[in-house]
Formats: sequence, structure tokens, C-alpha cells
Amino acid sequence: MLADALPAATYRRAEALLPHRRHRLALRTQVRPHWIADGDRFWYRVETERGGEFVLVDPDAGTRARAFDHERVAAALTAATGEPVAPYDLPFRSIAFTGEDGIAFRAFGGRWVHDLLDGSLTREPEAQAPSAPAAPAATSPDGRWAAFVRDHDVWIRSSSTGEEVRLTTDGTDDQPYATQPDYAQPRQLLRLLDVPAPAPALVWSPDSTRLLTHRVDQRDLPLMHLVESAPPDAGRPRLHSCRYPVAGEPMARGSWVVLDVARRQVVEVAMDPFQVEYLTPLAHSWAWWADDASAIHVVDRSDDLRSMRLCRVDPTTGATRDLVTESAATRIEPNQYDGAPPLVRVLADGHEVVWYSQRDGWGHLYLYADGVLVRQLTSGSWAVQEIAHVDETARAAYVVVTGMVADDPYRRSLLRVDLDGGAPARLTDDRDHAVAVAPHGRWFVDTASTVDSAPETVVRGTDGALLLELEQADLGPLRALGWSPPERFRVLAADGRTPLYGLLYKPFDLDPTQTYPVVDHDYPGPQVHVARAGFDQGAFGADSEAVAALGMAVLVVDGRGTPGRDKAFHDQADRNLHTAGFLDDHVAVLRQLAESRPWLDLDRVGIFGRSGGGYAAARALLAHPDVYSVGVAEAGNHDNRMYHASWVEMYDGPYDPSDGARLSNTELAGNLTGRLLLVHGDMDDNVTPHLTMRLVEALIAADKDFDLLIVPGAEHAFTGRQHYVLRKRWDHLVRHLLHREPPHYRLAPIPPDPELVAFFLG
Repeated sequence: MLADALPAATYRRAEALLPHRRHRLALRTQVRPHWIADGDRFWYRVETERGGEFVLVDPDAGTRARAFDHERVAAALTAATGEPVAPYDLPFRSIAFTGEDGIAFRAFGGRWVHDLLDGSLTREPEAQAPSAPAAPAATSPDGRWAAFVRDHDVWIRSSSTGEEVRLTTDGTDDQPYATQPDYAQPRQLLRLLDVPAPAPALVWSPDSTRLLTHRVDQRDLPLMHLVESAPPDAGRPRLHSCRYPVAGEPMARGSWVVLDVARRQVVEVAMDPFQVEYLTPLAHSWAWWADDASAIHVVDRSDDLRSMRLCRVDPTTGATRDLVTESAATRIEPNQYDGAPPLVRVLADGHEVVWYSQRDGWGHLYLYADGVLVRQLTSGSWAVQEIAHVDETARAAYVVVTGMVADDPYRRSLLRVDLDGGAPARLTDDRDHAVAVAPHGRWFVDTASTVDSAPETVVRGTDGALLLELEQADLGPLRALGWSPPERFRVLAADGRTPLYGLLYKPFDLDPTQTYPVVDHDYPGPQVHVARAGFDQGAFGADSEAVAALGMAVLVVDGRGTPGRDKAFHDQADRNLHTAGFLDDHVAVLRQLAESRPWLDLDRVGIFGRSGGGYAAARALLAHPDVYSVGVAEAGNHDNRMYHASWVEMYDGPYDPSDGARLSNTELAGNLTGRLLLVHGDMDDNVTPHLTMRLVEALIAADKDFDLLIVPGAEHAFTGRQHYVLRKRWDHLVRHLLHREPPHYRLAPIPPDPELVAFFLG
């Protein structure tokens, strides 16, 4: 029987830790510089004890000050609109400087300009509305043109006259220009946000004379169907179909084209069509213009993911030549983190290339000249994660690496690497460092922290010298809530040899004489690691903290097959996608942690996750029923035989139908003994709901008890319904792990994640 109900105050405390609210408790922790011009100055917005403040920094002058008078702007906006505006809760998060004495921002549906000298506030006149909703557009660097997609073709619009010119003429529904393939289009999210279309997939040349884009061929791709059971107009259920290949089926192919604006000419690039694994290369900066617009550079990978090359494209003729080529026995990558920019730089003369490779077992940089290897720039048992800046005049690269700190191989350090040879110089201490280098390369913003030490943000010169202190985090409000930092641990994997690192979130109000259930918060994707080495654990960490606030311990661990370390560690995912990030590693971690922490109750172990984490949550209960007894599986790809082709092909290897059963949770349905909650949105166009329904059918066939929540109209992130799904997750864990009745408490709706929106919409 369930004991007494959990107090509503416990849910209220957990809600305060969610990503959209937590920033009000962890003050002065995040600084994201927005460079002005070439970086002589920058601004950022930071949460303080008063609220959100905009700060302007001039490192040359050694000054840090408010970017404008917040009280004056708030009063002016209130007077102009009649809406109450608080000075430290302004209705905008971004500003643009208009010369030395003005700022511009968007609020209340318009663009405003504020004069910093006389305090005046002016709303700019809006352009005349077009007869139809305007499609998202990409403005040219000189501001003269806006490029957009209409009827599957690329158009440009003059910003001065409104004249529209069609640059391509043969785009069709199954061969569109400047568009992601059907299976990568967040159609339901766009509908929920009332956005007519995603941003066009194209890149302007720096001189505003040309556009680089692609044409996607998705002819003959099989259709995937979604049924919108409760459309907003209250009409009949509505069928939505899109082209969507599953494991073993061919994916879309893309062809590069250059659009000459002046000549109204389409130049086809002389490269074989590339496989569109999910998003096209433009989404992840795998293709870019040279600074002088004389060339285009493209990172191109073979269909089997075993070969990669860097191509130089002549934008006038479309002719190409290879600058670097490389092959490997297993998956080859320009960065271990899928979706991150390639770790490649072409120097201004076009002859030298800084190239990333894992050929020696670690991710390192190599210098090529005219296609010939000159030297290996970095080496050792550590890995390059980011090229922050290349100073060609000084012949130096500034790179972010992991593995330099013996205590924690995931902590990031900044190194200066000499392109002409020599030992790299480390510019940061043993803490984890998030850095952003100014465009001119003379200084960088450095936020240093560890899991259990508050962030400090400063400006440093590229010799590492301190130039200016910016922010010292204030965690007082967070600690007042009962928060304590998670414990960073090191244990061994299930093989008894490989070190693993993770985080243990202790239950709030921990009494070590009592015992507490443990909840594994898992995401097994080989493209991300979830237990970061610094203070900022992102939304994943916030969800973990919230469950800890309910009174449970939470485990987050990066098992074998995840990125951020050596190639052999990452390659262990190959042909092992069914292990869901090596769940046997998670079991081994749980047992090792409990040996020295008797308050961890291994008779009450739960797990939750979304997407790949949803797959892992169900997999844990099915593959390890002796360990995991409670699970919440949200939007899980439970049968990878019928999930998107790119996921299986990318991380498990070429699909073999005779071996596909190991990838499916449905094959293990008869093993269920625990309490499983399955959640899915009926309009999820990424992990489509049939993947959960296939598991439902298998569980029913096996005569198993489980709980199911289908959320009408919800897409993959449950936008607009996230608060409801979150409460159901908490309720399930509280009932079956704490053995208490959840409180009668309703979470407030959660606004759309701005980073998710920005990623999809541009």
C-alpha cells in the first residue's frame, strides 16, 4: 500500500530546478559573449540578484559596465506601449549596437531603437506586410538581399525595392532546393510555433554575390504516416505523411549548387551526390566559404562512413579538387560529437589545411600543405574537441582539448599550438574551461568551474594572462533550496578495466542513516556525453536535480561507446547499439557506488529517459529485470529496425536484417516484471509513435502489465505539453520507488526551449 502523500512543497521545489527557472537560483553563472564588430567589445546578458542585466565589456579599456540604463528603457517601453515593463525583466534577450550611442532590440512585435545619450526610444516603421505570410529568409552580408524558398525554389528579395527574383526554376516537391529532407523537417514543431517554414538551408558568400545551397533528391523514398487524432480545429483525425527511410532503406541524396546572384545563374558543383544521413551538411557547417569568397570548402563523407575528404570548390565553374583525403577501418568523423562543426581549418592562402584525425587512436590535428602531410600538430593521450581560433599571422591555433587533467579526462583545457611545430602551451588551470575567443583573436572569455566549484568568468589574453574579471557565481539561492552539487565519481566498467566517470546526485535532505531509491537518468547516444566535468550540466542535469529534489538519488554516467575520449572507447558502440550505452556498465557502476554508500537502496532502482534514453529505460527493465524495477520511457525508438536509417547506419554499422532483432526492445517484452510507463506524442515526426506501439503490441502479446500515455498533438520534445509529461514522470517514480502518493500539484506550462527552436528554425 502507498503511504501518505508527498507534500506539494516537494514538487514546487523540484519545479524551481527545471531549466527555464533554475537560472534564477544560480546567479552569474553563464556568460555568452556577443562580439561587436571584430571583438574589440562585447555584450552579454547575465542573471543577477536583481534579475537579467545586459553588460558591455571593453577589454582594451579594462571596463565592465551596464550596457544601458535598464530603468530608463523600461520606463520608455511602458510609456510607449502601455504595458508594464520591469527594468530587470525586460521583454527581450538580445540587443544590437547601432553605432556608438544606440542599441536596437525587438519587443512587443516591433523593432525599437534607444538613444543612449538622450534616452529617446523610437519604434521603427514596419515594412508593408506581403500578401502572403513571408517565408524565413537569410539576409546577405551587405544587407541588400534576402534569400528564401518558395515553391521548392530559391528566391531573393531586394531590401530596398522589394523586387523578387527567382534563382532556380526546377525545384519540385521531391527535389527541392535549400531545404532539409522530409525526415528532418520538424513539421509539428513549426505548426505549434506558428512558423510557416524552417530557415532556408543556404549560405551567402562574404561578398554577397553568390549563394551555396543544395538540391535534395528524395524521390522514391518510402512514406511514414502519422495520424493527428485530435486536430486543433476539432475535426476528423488527420493523416500526415512524409518521406522517411528506416534501417536498411536508402536515404535522400543531395547535390551542391552555387547560385550567382548577379548573373542569375545556377552553377552545378562537380561532386557526386552526397548521402543525407539526417540534416544536410550545411546544418552543421560542413561546407563554408573562404573569407575572400574565392572558394568553397566541403567536408564530404562516403556512404559507408569509412572515408572522408576535404574538397575545394571553384564557385565560378563548379570545378573541385581534393585537399585532404582519409579512410579508416571504422566510422570516420570530423568531430566525435555529431552535429558539432568539423575540426578543420583552411588557411587564407588556400594551400594549408589544419585537419582532424583519430588515426593514432586519439583525436588530434595535422597540418597539410598542397595535399601533403607536413606534420602532426598535437599528440598524446588526450583529444582535441574544438578549434577555437587560428591566428595565421602568429602561426598559432588555439584549441580546446580534454584529457590534460589527470583527475578527470573530460575537463576542458585551452592550448596554444604552434603551426610550425613545437610543444603546445597550456593556457588554463585544472578546472573545466568553457572558452570563447574574440574574432580578432587577441583575447578570450573563460568560464572556469568544476562540478562542485562555482563558475568564475574572466577575460584573458591569448597568452593566458588575466585582463578583466567579469562574474563570480552566486549559488546562495540554489543552496537555500536544499541543493548540493553532485558527486563526481570514477569507477570501472563492466569489463573490470575501463575507467568510467559520472555524477551522483544525492537526494535533497539526505540522512545517511536512511536508505533511498536510485534513479538512472540515461541517454545512450554515441554522439553526446551527459555527465559533464563542469558546473553547467544543462537541461539534462536540471532534470536530474529535480528528481533528486523529490527525495531520490540520481545516477548519470557515460558508459563505453560515448564520445569525448579516445577512438577505441567511442568505437565500442559499433555493432553494440542494442546495449543502450552499455547498460551492463550502468549496473556495474550502481554496485560499486553502493559498496561505499549504504544509503543507496539497490532493491529500488529506477530509470528514465527520452528518445534514445526512452529506448534505454525500457531496455533496462527488459534486459536487467533483476536490477531495474521502475522505468519511464518517453518517445523511445524501441524497435530500431523501423527507426530512422541514419541512426542505425551511423552508430551500429551497415544494417543486416538477419541481425536486426538485437536492436529491438520488442524481442525482450516477455522479460518485463517491473513497473514501466511508456509515453509518446502522436505527432512525433522524429521518433515516430509506431515505435512505442510496436512495443505495446509485444507487451500485450506477452500478457504484461504496463502503463501508457499517448499525448495528442505532441512532437518529440512534447512542446506545450512538457509540464504534463514531466508530472507524470515524477508521479510514476514517486509511487513506485518512494511508495508515496504524489501530491495534488500542477506544474506550470513550460515555454519552448529557445536553443531547440533556434536549432531547427535558424
